Amino acid sequence: MDSRHLHYFIALAETLHFGHAAARMNMTQPPFSRQIAQLEASLGAQLVARNSRHVRLTAAGVHFLQDARRILADLDKAGRDARLIAAGQKGELRLGFMMHAADSILPDLVRQYRAAHPDVRITLREIIPADIASHVLQGEIDAGLTFASPNVTGLTRLPLLSDVLQLIVPKDHPLADRADACAHDLQDQDIILAPAHIAGALRDAVMAYFLQAGLVPRIGLEPGLQHSIVQLVAAGLGVALVPASVSRTARPDIATIPLIAPPRLDIVLLTALRNTNPAVAGLESIAVTMR
Repeated sequence: MDSRHLHYFIALAETLHFGHAAARMNMTQPPFSRQIAQLEASLGAQLVARNSRHVRLTAAGVHFLQDARRILADLDKAGRDARLIAAGQKGELRLGFMMHAADSILPDLVRQYRAAHPDVRITLREIIPADIASHVLQGEIDAGLTFASPNVTGLTRLPLLSDVLQLIVPKDHPLADRADACAHDLQDQDIILAPAHIAGALRDAVMAYFLQAGLVPRIGLEPGLQHSIVQLVAAGLGVALVPASVSRTARPDIATIPLIAPPRLDIVLLTALRNTNPAVAGLESIAVTMR
């Protein structure tokens, strides 16, 4: 039995006439009748009762008609879904992101992707910046938003935006009212900074900013989360250099001061060279328009 037999039987059940059903299926009656007989033989059940004048469904035929319609509908849906998934219009997209991206590009990227691909379910996963590349390579996520770092074999890197670093200090800090600041203004300050194994690119940018001025920063506390850094600055436990996108959402008890010749950090979209999820192409297309 195959799907053709189901179509034949449904035609017969809807017309209750072998000749009319055969014509609907573009067949002559004798081969059509043989197909119905083969179907009944394969099932081991009589589906239609025949006589010289009438055709009617048996109890088994009435039930089989319902199942046949459902099976064909399921097959049709499976075919449509397969085509949509292959075209990246249906399925799931697993997107990893660092918290800094949530303060900048992530909301708009997700909003535009959902509008263009409403049948693709987006799964968001917040990951520390240093781990996003490995998660993409290992196939745990389909794409990731993170700071740019040296090229990694097996990954493609799409630059999305460039974010400058700014200084944040408590509102009552001596630098709070400054129009700008430089590394020399911070040489006696405790710098709150994420460790390298959490946000290596951010830490490297901060360290390079001081080294270019001939200084070594005085690193104080080293929390792992950007939110914690902001909280510690508000508590008066140090100052920090953070991306401008983060400083825009800082607390009212924190002052933001532009840096002179500020370091820049690129945020990129990472995907695997051997990516097998068609939904990723749509994400990359939208990301390109946002640069």
